[in-house]
Amino acid sequence: MTRKSNARLAGFLFLFYIAVALAGMILFRRVSAGDGIPAKLANIAAHAPVMRICVLSDLLTVFCAIGLGVTLYALTRHQDSDLALIAMMCRVAEGILGASATIASLSLLQVSMNAATATGAELATLQTVGGVLLKGGGGMTVGATIFSVGSAIFAWLFVRARTIPVWLAWTGLIGSLLAIVMLPLEGFHLIGGSVMWVMWLPLLVYELTLGVMLLAGRIGEATP
Repeated sequence: MTRKSNARLAGFLFLFYIAVALAGMILFRRVSAGDGIPAKLANIAAHAPVMRICVLSDLLTVFCAIGLGVTLYALTRHQDSDLALIAMMCRVAEGILGASATIASLSLLQVSMNAATATGAELATLQTVGGVLLKGGGGMTVGATIFSVGSAIFAWLFVRARTIPVWLAWTGLIGSLLAIVMLPLEGFHLIGGSVMWVMWLPLLVYELTLGVMLLAGRIGEATP
């Protein structure tokens, strides 16, 4: 593909990724609401079609992550092909971990539907498994950290190339570095809540603005 085609595809993927991920997150919080694991599983089983939309959302973000890795590599490889390749592999790894999350979501749906008709020891086992799936483990934290590393490298390459506004590239770099530091702390339950929402703001500004610019084809030529 041409440079402009890669830029426009990357811009679309940035915006589509954000929209799909936020929509899936909001829907999942609603469908998994409840006081205790049994209530959460019952709510998921009662809203199975909505949960399937959440699964589809997870799957779409997998392809968005991989597509962004490839297109951003194409836009930055002339600055430093080795660093760009490392960043691309981080985004691909993010997509692979996202695929694991999609499988977990499908499993959660199946467990919830089985629990709706189970009794006795079977019900207790399903509720235990459902509780584990609802907690999600550390996969999300690991995936987000790998994403942040890839994002930081791509942002640094944009800083060096001067193909996008320098302030925007620095916003992406600083936001990515903050995420690299803070996400493991969240994984160890040392921080959380509103602090993490504030942490994501620079990256949200960066990706939304960059997505619009790239979709419009507004990317300059790399400086020597």
